[in-house]
Amino acid sequence: MVDSKDFHASLKAAKPPERLNRVQQALWWAGRRDWARAHEIVQKAEGTRDCDRVHAFLHRQEGDLSNARYWYRQADARMPDVSIQEEWTELVRLYVR
Repeated sequence: MVDSKDFHASLKAAKPPERLNRVQQALWWAGRRDWARAHEIVQKAEGTRDCDRVHAFLHRQEGDLSNARYWYRQADARMPDVSIQEEWTELVRLYVR
């Protein structure tokens, strides 16, 4: 497990810490702006609520709002009315402790 401070510091590294779970890995790659890698990670766990939530965020970031809405529904969440960066920060707050 990695805490939020360590998570943010690790974004300077070439790869994420090994101890991150799938959702945290996807958020890590999103934090590095590697949207494709983040997307690949969450797609492997479709149907998992937390991965579906990050999947929704990634589609929103891509500008694919209809697909994003689908994934927000799958995750039983609403599309937030905040910036992409603010949503990423909130997701990190929720999933990295």
